[in-house]
Amino acid sequence: MYKAIKLYFRLKKIARKLKKEGKKIDFLSQLKYDSYVLIVDVKIPEFNKDSGSRRLTEIIKLLLKNNIGVFLLADFKEYRYKSDYIETFKEMGVVVYEPAVDHNGKLITKNDFLKLILPKVSFAWLHRPEIFEKYYPLVKSYKPETKVFFDMVDFHYLRFKRESELINEPKIMEVANKYLNLELDNCTKADKIIVISDLEGKTLKEYYNEESKIITIGNIHQYIKNEKSPSFEDRKDLLFIGGFDHKPNVDAVEYLHEEIMPLLWKSKPEISISIIGSNPPDSILKLHSENFKIVGYVKEVAPYFLNSRIFVAPLRYGAGIKGKIGQSIEFGLPLVTTNIGGEGFDFGENTQYIVANTSKEIVDNILLLYQNQEIWNTIKSDSEKVIEPFSSQTIEQRILSLVK
Repeated sequence: MYKAIKLYFRLKKIARKLKKEGKKIDFLSQLKYDSYVLIVDVKIPEFNKDSGSRRLTEIIKLLLKNNIGVFLLADFKEYRYKSDYIETFKEMGVVVYEPAVDHNGKLITKNDFLKLILPKVSFAWLHRPEIFEKYYPLVKSYKPETKVFFDMVDFHYLRFKRESELINEPKIMEVANKYLNLELDNCTKADKIIVISDLEGKTLKEYYNEESKIITIGNIHQYIKNEKSPSFEDRKDLLFIGGFDHKPNVDAVEYLHEEIMPLLWKSKPEISISIIGSNPPDSILKLHSENFKIVGYVKEVAPYFLNSRIFVAPLRYGAGIKGKIGQSIEFGLPLVTTNIGGEGFDFGENTQYIVANTSKEIVDNILLLYQNQEIWNTIKSDSEKVIEPFSSQTIEQRILSLVK
């Protein structure tokens, strides 16, 4: 009861503030497409900070390209609704929810927004298990005939299960099982289930075997042809990239610091590694040194990919397609990763040089690629073929099969 009263007065306060600022938005006046998709995620996509946001942004671009309008809603509390990315999506032509008042000075809440726009919506694309659980009943109550998609983003159960097994923590396995129950319930309710890779779809089928409902829409990557890309001789050092709000990235960097790099430095003490990624915690920041550089968030990542000799991603748990791996291949930067990091990618004969799972094997592969120009050039030249299944043309056809 107290929370409800507190929320009531918070919403009243924000309504008065918005009215004073003259922030009136008529969401329906922005419509210009015949068909619309509602997209809901935990936040407005931060496309230059994390793989999931980048994927969702590319999906939105492909929808708009095909004259399918997008309503975008983030699951923020109205009184905390702030994002530097809202204007970017509005400039694209997306109708983005943000707190505003109507002509009577009444606050338009997220639920009010849904009531307003759902008559115009044919499909609801709900990202992540909790978002589907929360918004599926709202969508169905306001417009029952709406087709609802469950975008798993990754198989959360699998990610937590792997973490539990890695650190031998039964409590994390309890979390994994809760996610499994939630994800399977969502699968039952959804009209379509979107998985991020065929491999993840195959794993899901062990628990939910209604194959006709499952479709793969992975990350979207385009090979970057750059005639001025520095050669093997003109590059040096290693690179890792990954947002630190994602725990597997924190673990990978700690693993690099504690085991991989010390072993590598025994042979090549001059090699350094740059760690880039948003929101590094103090536990990561304190690892910074001359040869282990915690760079943090950078706006332009291309110089790092173009000047490093090898990308390294020793991921020990996680699920789904790893955007960092695709990004490395986009730039044609040879890499070393684990089975988990390489899931969903077909490296062909180069797998033996790219995939390794023990500290020694990872270091051996790094040293091999770092010193063998012929193998390095082969992996670089094969990158375009490896990334082709993730091209916008391939993904576009799958998206259109859902919404046309």
